[in-house]
Amino acid sequence: MTPNGLIVVVFIAAYLIGSLPFGYLLTQAIKKTDIRNYGSGNIGATNVLRVMGWKAALPVFTLDMLKGVAVVLLAKAVTDLPAVYLTAGFLALVGHSFPLFLKFKGGKAAATGIGVVVMLSGWAALSLIVIAIMVIFITRYVSLGSITGALAVPLFFLLFGFELSYIIFGLATAALIGYRHHENISRLLKGTESRIGQK
Repeated sequence: MTPNGLIVVVFIAAYLIGSLPFGYLLTQAIKKTDIRNYGSGNIGATNVLRVMGWKAALPVFTLDMLKGVAVVLLAKAVTDLPAVYLTAGFLALVGHSFPLFLKFKGGKAAATGIGVVVMLSGWAALSLIVIAIMVIFITRYVSLGSITGALAVPLFFLLFGFELSYIIFGLATAALIGYRHHENISRLLKGTESRIGQK
């Protein structure tokens, strides 16, 4: 297979790996229930936490994050071109948000985004995680922490001196995660968003 052919395969695999709906699969396995019928109806770790507790939410978060890690590792095994593994990472986020296996209705990409950024820059990942945790701790809004962390991605790539392609990836990631949280943003503005500890 030609190098370009391999890159196309990586891109397809990145989307399909991102599409793996671990929140849906694990809640089905643990309690034989469809998480989409409860809480916000989302398959992500935050809704799993709200509905089923941290023992179910932690593995969902971990597996969703590892999707991002796996995709970048796969891309880096094929090429050393940043544009390729940045694109693969973003396709994993698209897959998580719009999964092939759940009629394109997926999660909000925050955990998978962390996995991707961890593989691109440990310092950027650590910085945005610290900021997100601080926001969540102060406000008890997980959604606000996720949105703030996403907005910080391009900023930290810029501050740490990464090339333009990383900043573009960061902007695209922030836009996607912000879009996936548009309902949360609306509830935050109205003061009706659920905080940690609320059912």
